[in-house]
Amino acid sequence: DLSFTDNAQFSPGIDGSTGNRNAMKLVNVAYNEKFNWHGSANSLEDQALEPVTNPVEMKAEWPNVVERIQQTERYPKRFGEAFDTANVTKERVVKAIAQFERTLLSFNSKYDKVQRQEAFFTQAELRGQDLYFSEDGDCFHCHGGPLLTDQEFHNNGLDSIFSDDPGRYEITGDPLDKGLFKSPTLRNIELTAPYMHDGRFSTLREVINHYSNSVTKSKTIDPLMKKADQGGLQLTEQEKDDLIAFLKTLTDKEFINNEEHSNPFK
Repeated sequence: DLSFTDNAQFSPGIDGSTGNRNAMKLVNVAYNEKFNWHGSANSLEDQALEPVTNPVEMKAEWPNVVERIQQTERYPKRFGEAFDTANVTKERVVKAIAQFERTLLSFNSKYDKVQRQEAFFTQAELRGQDLYFSEDGDCFHCHGGPLLTDQEFHNNGLDSIFSDDPGRYEITGDPLDKGLFKSPTLRNIELTAPYMHDGRFSTLREVINHYSNSVTKSKTIDPLMKKADQGGLQLTEQEKDDLIAFLKTLTDKEFINNEEHSNPFK
């Protein structure tokens, strides 16, 4: 019911230690081009490799993980059904994880039903939609299209210096990428607090307040942040309420209640 997040600012690893980034939701990742906040992985399989050996996450070695899975009663049989061999390998493990993640498709929110003329917005939701897709709201540039993300990397004015987390710069080494992070999909955004790459905002209103009045300029601020000189969009309280009402229409209740996605061990 959390759209495959955990509501924690930073997820605890195997020994209780935490990193410095918020866990991204797993929604429509089958259509993603790069993965993680800084784009360190180019496929779901690549992404699935990383947590096992990450010292903050699972802090393990792949040979040990493969051996442990091979010794279970459950998995060799299932690997045989999926791969025509009960032999567990690292490559088959990440392929299995990636294939499951590709089934996590969410396109049945109220927003989708309105697009299909199966439902109708309230007046507040309609005003919020108009604001979202207008230059005044300026949401759609980074969070548009069917996926509600452009899958690009942006500096959205959170900070002026990036010594704690340089973002995309970690991967490219390009100074112009300092402070750039991937724009996540806003589907099911109501369920996935806290927000931003570091989970600094606890509510949607805090997020909107940032874009309205607290945008910070820096050398790499995104050109799409057109009103950065003014500190943000300068939204009214009514506009903020309407925008939140619209964002809540992006919640796909059928997706979060789909038993096929539930924990098989419960």
